[in-house]
Amino acid sequence: MRISRTLYFDHQATTPVDERVLQKMIPFFREKFGNPHASDHRVGWETSRAVAEAAHSIANLIGADADEIVFTSGATEANNLALLGLGRHETAGARRKILVSAVEHKSVLEVARILEQKLGYTVEHLPVDKDGRVSVSDLEDALDDDVLAVSIMAVNNEIGTIQDINGLAEAARKAGALFHCDAAQAPVAMNLESLARDVDFLSLSAHKMYGPAGIGILYIRRDLQDRIEPLIYGGGQQNGLRSGTLPAALCIGMGAAAEILVAQANEKERSILRKRRDTFLEKLLGLPWPVRLNGPRGENRHPGNVNVVFPGLSAHDILNALQPGLAASTGSACTSGIPEPSHVLKAIGLTGDEAEASIRFSLGFGTTDSDVEDAVGLIGQALERLSKIPSAHFE
Repeated sequence: MRISRTLYFDHQATTPVDERVLQKMIPFFREKFGNPHASDHRVGWETSRAVAEAAHSIANLIGADADEIVFTSGATEANNLALLGLGRHETAGARRKILVSAVEHKSVLEVARILEQKLGYTVEHLPVDKDGRVSVSDLEDALDDDVLAVSIMAVNNEIGTIQDINGLAEAARKAGALFHCDAAQAPVAMNLESLARDVDFLSLSAHKMYGPAGIGILYIRRDLQDRIEPLIYGGGQQNGLRSGTLPAALCIGMGAAAEILVAQANEKERSILRKRRDTFLEKLLGLPWPVRLNGPRGENRHPGNVNVVFPGLSAHDILNALQPGLAASTGSACTSGIPEPSHVLKAIGLTGDEAEASIRFSLGFGTTDSDVEDAVGLIGQALERLSKIPSAHFE
């Protein structure tokens, strides 16, 4: 898709709000603006009912029930609520170990660090293979009677790896450990209709699935809700798990986005997106400069993700040279500005220089064939200009 003069290839950072989603949200900024917790009048009742319907739609997306959905400000808060909330509640328990994969989002890795430094838990980082995958056997080897929880994301935000969540969660369950899944990148990448049956906690963020920014959810299995200590106290909303007035319009927007993902022929949409991604990748690999793919090929990868390394160059120099024509990124927008190579790319075996030469391009449902052609042309032109700079050295 094109935004004014810019081709947008950063859909894993955020997606545009679907027009159908926006239209459902607008009334809740205007004539239906009631507080959903106002229980004494019709305006509040109507808003409350709409929020409840949104929770039902989101639950339907992942195969859960509406009373297992807790609205948050996004997946980062949901990850914190799941792991920190559980860890705080279980400090007196016998299980004192947390397992996380080496390629998790920083909002999981940082919470794990806090659990270790502030609450005395032992944290172990599960290794991944060259494609960013956690093997079930490696997880089984790490599991013992001391493990409280395992956290492994469904789809990686940098290299697009799709994990075997069913197999990993089953291994954790057999060992008596709880399983949390950061599924923020999953709605576009895979069918989620039974995911909640496999896991105990699951995080989603609306702005990764064509809904509005500022809203997400944590699925908490019903029988585990009394084992989560809230991060936010106050009016006792959402069964006391997350106090505060819900942003009704944003909740409705996330519910609408979930409805669209369930209703539309999503496998067909993913197949089209996957073909465009593969075309884009092949054209990149066909440029007269060295380019290598990071992560897996084929269906085990997010259908819109292309993460490549341009050996001998700086990703930031390439991205700057592409402005304002093309928007892409070096990885997670949540870690932008941190002057260090991607922990995900280092975990799959890249050197620091290779990681710093890597760019994530992420296509979306609105990306067209002409967008792909134009983007490759712009990248080729940028590489040609940079190749003439004495400090640049292609390998």
